[in-house]
Amino acid sequence: MVVASVNVNGIRAAHRRGMPEWLQQRDPDVLLLQEVRADADTVAEQLGEGWHVVEAVCAQKGRSGVAVASRRPLRDAVLTLPGFETDGRWVEATVGDGPDAVRCASVYVHSGEAGTDRQVDKMRFLAAMSVRLGELRAAEAAGGPPVVVAGDLNIGHTERDIRNWKGNRGKAGFLPEERAFLDAWYASGWVDVSRRLHGDVEGPFSWWSWRGKAFDTDAGWRIDVHVATEKLAATARFSDVDRAVAYDRRFSDHAPVVVGYDV
Repeated sequence: MVVASVNVNGIRAAHRRGMPEWLQQRDPDVLLLQEVRADADTVAEQLGEGWHVVEAVCAQKGRSGVAVASRRPLRDAVLTLPGFETDGRWVEATVGDGPDAVRCASVYVHSGEAGTDRQVDKMRFLAAMSVRLGELRAAEAAGGPPVVVAGDLNIGHTERDIRNWKGNRGKAGFLPEERAFLDAWYASGWVDVSRRLHGDVEGPFSWWSWRGKAFDTDAGWRIDVHVATEKLAATARFSDVDRAVAYDRRFSDHAPVVVGYDV
């Protein structure tokens, strides 16, 4: 099962910039999308025929929005985390049935801003996400399907995950209190799948600013992550970042992160 996660930065804009060509070439089984900024019908229309779509829409038009899209039917959808019912930042659903089932969640964590209410909201969301991750692991232990949570975490976990990590100390995205949440998730049994497969190397990065020469010099961040339970992570066979061949070939400022699971 090939699962691709990508922050599309507006699915209509991504469609105009060439997302359909990438989608046809990569042909994933499951798409976990962030910042779709459109309703589920529009998402399905932009993706083309053959996709089942579940989306959490942001109440503020043109903002956020996350979706799970699958070639197989989706069931048992959850569209939010408590306290964030109108934010469009979390959606999960089960793909498949019986022993082939996998629980897939798409998440878009706030970008935050140190010392502001935006950062307070981000920390509250991370706390709510931690509770849900615990529930999902407990459900798997009770006989439920293995789980992958993927998306834009807007946090660089370690110095290996940001090219200019020194310049980002004290800023949102690399604050110790944010990174501590990831420490806790991985200590509790969740796995950063791409990091496990790539090893202790710089990157591979998945986000680069539209501005300046960040893309050309690979001055990026690894903030788009597949976080999976051990049962599923153990089946991961590859992890790719589908980085565009050139700046003007990008359909988003994020590149898709694609993982193949042997299920």
